[in-house]
Amino acid sequence: MITLTEWRPCAVWALALCGLTAAVPAGAAAREQVVLTVRADAPGPKIDRHIFGQFAEHLGRGIYGGIWVGPGSPIPNTDGYRNDVLAALKALHVPVIRWPGGCFADDYHWRDGIGPRAQRPARINTNWGGVVEPNSFGTSEFLDFAALIGADPYLTGNVGSGTPREMADWVEYITSDSPSTLAQLRRANGRRRRWSLAFLLMANEAWGCGGNMRPEYYADLFRRYATFVRDHAPKGITLVASGPHDDDYHWTQAVMARAGDQMDALSLHYYTIPTGNWQHKGAAIGFGEDQWASTLQAAERIDEYITRDAAIMDRYDPKKRVALFVDEWGTWYDPAPGPDRGVLYQQNSLRDALVAAISLDIFARHADRVRMANIAQMVNVLQAMILTRGDRMILTPTYWVFRMYVPFQGATYLPVKIATPSYRYGTVVLPAVDATAARDASGTIHLALVNLDPHHAAAIAVRIDGAEAHSAAGQVLTAAAMDAHDTFADPHAIAPVPFGGKRRGGRLVFRLPAKSVAVVAVH
Repeated sequence: MITLTEWRPCAVWALALCGLTAAVPAGAAAREQVVLTVRADAPGPKIDRHIFGQFAEHLGRGIYGGIWVGPGSPIPNTDGYRNDVLAALKALHVPVIRWPGGCFADDYHWRDGIGPRAQRPARINTNWGGVVEPNSFGTSEFLDFAALIGADPYLTGNVGSGTPREMADWVEYITSDSPSTLAQLRRANGRRRRWSLAFLLMANEAWGCGGNMRPEYYADLFRRYATFVRDHAPKGITLVASGPHDDDYHWTQAVMARAGDQMDALSLHYYTIPTGNWQHKGAAIGFGEDQWASTLQAAERIDEYITRDAAIMDRYDPKKRVALFVDEWGTWYDPAPGPDRGVLYQQNSLRDALVAAISLDIFARHADRVRMANIAQMVNVLQAMILTRGDRMILTPTYWVFRMYVPFQGATYLPVKIATPSYRYGTVVLPAVDATAARDASGTIHLALVNLDPHHAAAIAVRIDGAEAHSAAGQVLTAAAMDAHDTFADPHAIAPVPFGGKRRGGRLVFRLPAKSVAVVAVH
């Protein structure tokens, strides 16, 4: 875990950084120096690559128009999948995609989405806007999409309105290599070989839209479903239980106590809301520093939730066999006026990039228990990687953070001790700088540095115990405005630029701009 310690001035640090702070432009003066110690000599657990996962629900333009346009579309596509979106997602090395929801999942019946598309039934999406769901993007389209971008599939099964038989049949249809009727049905629908199914969640938000259940009742249902869902996959399927949201620790305790022996993972959902008020969440852009500060404070709250949930899990699972999957997380703002109002489309700004960075840092620090996370959502919904409009596409600041963090996928966590001044605004008090470190399979050490202060650059000195460090090079993402964002009129308003640090006085030193995220490789 990262340790926040009181910063004390030291002549050695002052000498090491005097040239650095002198180079800070007027109006962006660096505050007190930040001191980081990276323990390369005391490596921690592996950062599971699935922590950098994605989520795609049948909601708004997340699937239709975002990922899928159909093979007959004038928008350039490969078998119906947008070429621009495919290329952008491949660059992220997306490790896992959760589908079909979300609330949509517990009203979804998989047989609606198989066979010839022209013959699939149209249904009403009762969870999201009452629009018609054509079911033209179903099981084969999702699994082929995951394979196209190299991601593991993560299905959410229907417990709320489905049956154990329905879920068991879906798994058999996907994974069986036998001559059974369901496997033959898959072959008749054009897929001779079975697919690989890595993860299966049994119910989305069983405490809410998944059935408004009590945890004790859900735990018994989970045991029932887990009994009848046969594992036909050669690599095995990770069975995931619907877990708590926010600080509902009673749910964690009850489900772990009653069903912990039959699950492989437990989910956790948490959304960052600037105001803490679901009826008036705050604006995606055009906000003031009050909501900059409150948003970052809210994002950091997930560290407490994970810590306390993990402690409960430890009582029932001291060997940490059961993983914690933060399979819905991200920012959620009030909808902007316009045609996308009500379908959770929101602009994505530099503030969202910092939320993504500090969240990924938190997940990495809990890598012993957190082994998957899925940001909500991939395209055109909430804190998206990508926004599309017709045949146009823009990459969001959150996209760039995920791309910058690719070297952390599967890397070994290195503990970091940090002494940093505080960023303060009103009653909000936060560490001004956050950081994480890891060593990849080639032995290269990577540092992620986040400056939460929107006004002051940070003069940072890094000592690495157990490794040589001569220089560091990578990228930084920042902008002049707190709500800097790309638009379809200006699709390149914000993007990473080169960034680095040098060795001085036995340390690596950096000048990290205000309101920024940087990732560097140490050489």
